[in-house]
Amino acid sequence: PMDTGSAIFDKLDADSVGPIKSIEGWIVFVRNVHREATEEAIRDKFSDYGEIKNLQMPLDRRTGFVKGYCLIEYEKKPEGQDAISTTNGIQFMENTLEVDWAFSIPQRRKKAAGR
Repeated sequence: PMDTGSAIFDKLDADSVGPIKSIEGWIVFVRNVHREATEEAIRDKFSDYGEIKNLQMPLDRRTGFVKGYCLIEYEKKPEGQDAISTTNGIQFMENTLEVDWAFSIPQRRKKAAGR
């Protein structure tokens, strides 16, 4: 028989809403990145809010251009929140950036009365 009672798992609070920390840090998802943006340009723009621990900018294999998004990891939640608050909706290389947490628990919808 397998002893499942001794395993310890992190549990999310049932009332939790909002961003979730990854194993190493707080990850911000940036959409609508210009296809010719460089890693250096993204680092210059987003390092104002804190030290960037990791930056992922997937490239299209066929064209060699950015696929249109990137993931930026900060060590501290306030750094990521500052980046989101300041850069979401700004123009960057002729594109309007959409910036938010990569991982979050959505707010639960309340059920309509009588349903």
